[in-house]
Amino acid sequence: MSTERLVVIGGDAAGLSAAAQARRLRGASELEIVVLEQGPEISYSACGIPYWIGGLVEDRDQLLARTPADFAAQDVVVRTGTRAEGIDLAARQVVVGGERLGYDSLVVATGGKPFRPPIAGLDADGVHGVHRLADGADIRAAIAAGAKRAVVLGGGYIGLEMAEVLQTRGLEVTVVLADPLPMAQLDDDMGEKVCAAMCAMGIDVQSNQPVREIEVGVDGAVRAVRTDEGSYDTDLVVLGLGMGPETTLAREAGLALGTTGAVDVAHTQRSRSHPEVFAAGDCAQTFHRITGEAIHVALGTHANKQGRVAGSVIGGRPARFSGVLGTAMTKVGDVEVARTGLCTTQAEEGGYDYRTELIESSTRAGYYPRAAPIHVKLITERGSGLLLGAQIVGGPGSAKRIDVFATAIWAGMHAEELAGADLSYAPPFSPTYDPVVVAARVASRVETG
Repeated sequence: MSTERLVVIGGDAAGLSAAAQARRLRGASELEIVVLEQGPEISYSACGIPYWIGGLVEDRDQLLARTPADFAAQDVVVRTGTRAEGIDLAARQVVVGGERLGYDSLVVATGGKPFRPPIAGLDADGVHGVHRLADGADIRAAIAAGAKRAVVLGGGYIGLEMAEVLQTRGLEVTVVLADPLPMAQLDDDMGEKVCAAMCAMGIDVQSNQPVREIEVGVDGAVRAVRTDEGSYDTDLVVLGLGMGPETTLAREAGLALGTTGAVDVAHTQRSRSHPEVFAAGDCAQTFHRITGEAIHVALGTHANKQGRVAGSVIGGRPARFSGVLGTAMTKVGDVEVARTGLCTTQAEEGGYDYRTELIESSTRAGYYPRAAPIHVKLITERGSGLLLGAQIVGGPGSAKRIDVFATAIWAGMHAEELAGADLSYAPPFSPTYDPVVVAARVASRVETG
């Protein structure tokens, strides 16, 4: 039996999950696996970069999950510092320098890329993304060199996290938003609570102000961010504008892209246009579990699962990706933020007749030390009480409650069913009726009268 070859482009969550799963299912004598990674490191936690910048993670290497040597021990060849320059779909080859590397199966796991709007000065010294370990090193170096002021562009997950850690490092922080509120993934009433928390921390939030220019000094370094409303002096600029799919290789090769601009794949992560090619992670299009609509969500949890699905199929085991709810959480200061499922805008766009309930409760028994307020918003289908989405803003201990809602929505539960769920109770962790149950009970009472 001749040995087949799997080539993986991209050495992070999706690509390495695919390689590891394919190796578990097929021996080295049956399947040769080669992973191409253009950067110097593999398998690192990009989500941990803000906390390394903030000093909560002391050593950069703590963010590294596995090394090329770890994979070599599993008969997986990882070639770092190796950029795939092109894909010849007809010949089933990847162009790498002067080499053409043939494949029987190909996994495209090129990840995502930070949004970089066409703004003058965005390439100046002192403007940083938060995508690679090198980005974190550059920001840490700027702080060590004496940076005193920072402007964060964008108020999503990365924007909030970077605003907090930069303030923790002693910088004056301004967050500039094109939107009216931070956390556009939330409804406005919940986004307002996040904004109020940021302002209470001393973070300067400037909303409804698209950036017009990054002003640069004679030395070529950033000195201010200009909007139509004013100019904000700064020593460094951090981009927190979100992520899009990195599909340059896929597009130039002729792989079909979906409506989101990411690689169009079936539920098996197999390319719809070229069945010997798979795509997974931030470069691949996925679908919302509730609406079935095509979406693009850049999260490491999805990337790992999609890579595992691709590796399973390549390894000969049937597998399908089950969609996403967009479940995510973050924090700014002591305020935790989480969401899952549909927000009201998505529910309306999905054609749902929906209703919302917003409750305020406590993270612990009210008499227990350090009990904090928690606000829970629940979105349900009017009449049936079908759970569609949930949002949480509250003190320490709030955010992980979103997983109960995510599980209930995943299972197709209704508010009345969740209201009767047997959730745990002890004063250090929850009031007698957990806020999850309270929100579900209020929603079910409205539906049943």
